[in-house]
Amino acid sequence: MLLVKTKIGPSKINGLGLFADQLILKNTPIWKFKRGFDLKYTEAELGQLSEPARDQFLHYCYSYTDKTGHYYVICADDYRFLNHSVKPNLANIEVVGEEEGVDIALADIQIGEELMCDCREFDEDCAKDIETGLEP
Repeated sequence: MLLVKTKIGPSKINGLGLFADQLILKNTPIWKFKRGFDLKYTEAELGQLSEPARDQFLHYCYSYTDKTGHYYVICADDYRFLNHSVKPNLANIEVVGEEEGVDIALADIQIGEELMCDCREFDEDCAKDIETGLEP
């Protein structure tokens, strides 16, 4: 769930991107997972979707494996348009009581500046794509 004002626009990184629509100060929380709004599926749950729905879900989700299993998470808002950068202005931090951590601003972000993350930090598929030379 987005916690700041944003807008979608053309990105120099990859087609569409997510841009700040307000001044965002360093360490400001930008996004957090909100169960019931954002979706977190297991592989079995993902397998119950129709093929077109599953393809859409996989296009916009991130995936990871932890000690409890393999998961796919999709942001229900425009955060799914966040692009990858090796010089991100956002980072995910662990917060006690938060299921997926919280993304914060690494520096002040100006209105109109694209929001970017290093998806290798949390998305297994993105990390594999970059490792093999494919951009996410």
